[in-house]
Amino acid sequence: MADFHWLLTSLLFLLPFVMQVSAQQQGCSVDNSRPSIYENNPPGYLVTTIHVEPDFTVMIDPTSADARFFTIQGSELQLSQSVDYENDALLLVSLICRDIAGQTDSLEISVTILNVNDNSPVFKQTNLTEVVPEDTKVNATIIAREDLSASDADLDTVFYELTTIVPGTDGYFAIKGVNNPEIYLQKALDYDKFKLTTLVLYARDRPVGSTETTNTATATINIFIEQADTKPPWFLPCTFINTDNSICISSPYKGRVNISEMSTEPLILEPGPIYAIDPDYTLNEKIVYSIVGGDADKVFSVHADTGNLTMNKPVTSPDSYLLQVMATQVNNIQKYSVVNVEIKVINKSNYPPHFENRIYNGTVFVGLAPRSFVFQAGEPSSPLMITAMDEDFLNKVNPNIEYYIKNSTDFIATKDGLILTNVVLQSPGIVTIEAVAKDTVSLQEASTVIVVDIILAAAVNPSDKTHTAQDMAILGGTLAALLLIALVFLGVMICKQYGKPVKYLIRKKFSKKTSGGYQNQSYKQDEYPDVSIKQHEISENGSVQSMTHVLEQPALPVPSSNAEEIDSLPEAFVASTIIFDQEEKEEEMEEEAEHEKEVKSILKTDRHVADDGYKAVWFKTDVDPDAGERVEVIEDNAADDDDDSDQDLQNNEDEEEEDYDKDDHHSGLGVSFASESSSLPATEVIVSTSHTDAVTEDDNYI
Repeated sequence: MADFHWLLTSLLFLLPFVMQVSAQQQGCSVDNSRPSIYENNPPGYLVTTIHVEPDFTVMIDPTSADARFFTIQGSELQLSQSVDYENDALLLVSLICRDIAGQTDSLEISVTILNVNDNSPVFKQTNLTEVVPEDTKVNATIIAREDLSASDADLDTVFYELTTIVPGTDGYFAIKGVNNPEIYLQKALDYDKFKLTTLVLYARDRPVGSTETTNTATATINIFIEQADTKPPWFLPCTFINTDNSICISSPYKGRVNISEMSTEPLILEPGPIYAIDPDYTLNEKIVYSIVGGDADKVFSVHADTGNLTMNKPVTSPDSYLLQVMATQVNNIQKYSVVNVEIKVINKSNYPPHFENRIYNGTVFVGLAPRSFVFQAGEPSSPLMITAMDEDFLNKVNPNIEYYIKNSTDFIATKDGLILTNVVLQSPGIVTIEAVAKDTVSLQEASTVIVVDIILAAAVNPSDKTHTAQDMAILGGTLAALLLIALVFLGVMICKQYGKPVKYLIRKKFSKKTSGGYQNQSYKQDEYPDVSIKQHEISENGSVQSMTHVLEQPALPVPSSNAEEIDSLPEAFVASTIIFDQEEKEEEMEEEAEHEKEVKSILKTDRHVADDGYKAVWFKTDVDPDAGERVEVIEDNAADDDDDSDQDLQNNEDEEEEDYDKDDHHSGLGVSFASESSSLPATEVIVSTSHTDAVTEDDNYI
C-alpha cells in the first residue's frame, strides 16, 4: 500500500515534465500548467505564459469547464473575470495547439485559486428583541448560543464581543466567552433603574487587537425589562434613602383628638391621610389596611380599603396613643409594611387663632444680609412683628403657635412673629407674602398678608461715620469714669448732709451693744469730786416708784426711717464710719469741753410738791431725809476710772448725744427720760415723785 502511494506521488511529480515535453513536441507549451492565484484578482490578471512554435497556433478550448474565466492575449493566458474562492476553488482550462497541416493537440492547465479573507462573519439574525422579567435570576440564559452564532465564508474562527449603548446599563448582561455568544444575566435587574437597554454583539474573523485585516459583523439585541412584584407597599409620603430609589422610608402620622369627645368624621392627620402604594406600580396590586398594635381599648378603627382612621368611642384618658397600622398586598400577605400613627389627646379648642391685622406693612432695604429685620412701614426703628391671638386663652396668647411664610422663600418668620429676610434682596419692589400662624397642638391655622416694600438704602453722608468697636470701647470707658466721679461726689454730699444723724444712730447702736442697758457709766470726776453714784431704793407706803424702773423703761422710738436705716447698716460700714469720724471728734472735743463748763446743772433743788404730775431730782446734799418726802435714791457702784483722758472723751460724746436729743425734742421727736438720764454726770441723786408715773411734756426741760 505504501509502494502504491510512492508510485502515485512520483507520477504526479513527473507529469508536468511529460506534459511539457509533449507540448513542445506538439509545438505549444506553457510556463506553468498548474498555476496558483489568489481570488478576487481583476480581469486581465496573468495566469501563465504560452510558448508557440513557428507554424503553430494556440486557442482556448471552448468546451473546457472553466473556459469563461480565461482569455489569451498574445502569449499570455489571462483571467477574463474575477474569481471567488468561496465559489471556485479550482479552475480547469484546455488549450488547443494546431499546425499548418491542420493537426491539433490539447494542452490542459489546472489553476488553483487561493483563499483571501474577504468575507465577514454572518449572523442568522442581525436584530433581536427579548423581554426579560425583573426578577430573573442571576446567571440565567437570556439568548441561546445557536440564535447568536455567526458563520464565516472564509471558514475563519469567529470571535465575539458584547457591548451596550444605553448609559447606566453596563454590567447587567454578558456572553459566555469570546467564541461563545450565549448571553446571560450577570447582575440582578431593577425596573426602577432602567426599563430597557440595547446590546450590540460583534463577530470578528480575527481576534481583537490583531494587526491583520479583520472583517466584522454586528447584531443588535433590544432587551425590555418587565416589572415584577418585588417590593412591599410604601406609606406616603416617604423619603428615599439611597441613590437608586429602591428603598423609601415613611415618617409617622400624627393626629389630635379631644378628650371625652368622639369624632364621627375621619381624623385629620399630618402630613396627610394614611395611604400606601405598591411600588411595583405597573402591577399596582391591591392593598388593605389594619391596626395591629397600640389600641388595646379598641378606640380607633381603620378602613380596610381607604385607610381612613375613625373613632369607635370617646377617649377618657389624657394619655396619647401610638398605633401601628399595617398595609398588606392582597395577592401576597408577605408583602407588607407597618407605620406608626401618634394620636395626642388634647383639650378641645373652641376658637381658632386669628391675626390682629388682616394686612401688615413692612419695609426692608436692598442688599442686606440674610436674617435681617423687616421693619414696620413708617417706623424704621421698630421691627415688624405679626401676632396671632387665641380666644381659648385668658390673655389670648397661645404659646403653641408657630409662624411660617407660605408662598415665599425670600422671607422667614421667627417663633415670636418677627419677619426676617432669608436671602440678599437684589432689587427694589413691593412683595406680597402670606404668613401663617399654626397651633401645633390643635393644628388650627390662621393666615394674614404682609406687604413688604423693598427700597434702596439711603445715601450715607461723609459726616455719617460708622463707629468702630474701638470707638465704642473708648466711649464706654469715658462714661464709666464719669459715672464713678458722680457717685463719689454724691457720696460726699450725702455724708455732709446726713453725716451727723447717721453718726448719732451708729453711736447709739454701739452704746446699746457694749453697755447692755441704758445706764450711763460715764461722769466727770473733775467737776464732781465728792459725789459717788449710788443706787438706793426707798419704798414708803408703796407710793414711791423705783428710779431704776424708770430708767429701765424703753426710750421713745426714734423716727422709723432712721431706725430702719441704722438697723440695715452692716457692721463693717458702721465700723468704717466710726473710724472716718475720729478726726472730726477730736476737733469737736475741745469746743465741747469749753461748752461743758458753761452748762449749769440741769438738776433743780427747789421742790414743786403741789403739782401732782411733777417729778424733780435733787442732789443728795440738798435733801433732808427726815423731811418725810417720798424719795428714791439712785446709786452706782461703778469703779472709778484712772484714765482721765478716756473719761473725758466719753463725757464729750455723752454731751454731744444730749445735744442731739434736745434737737430732736424741739423738732418734734420724743426722747425718753432714760435717754436724758444717760447724759447726767455720774453722781448720787434723789428723785422725788408723785403718784403719777408719767413725765409730762413740761418736765422735759430737765
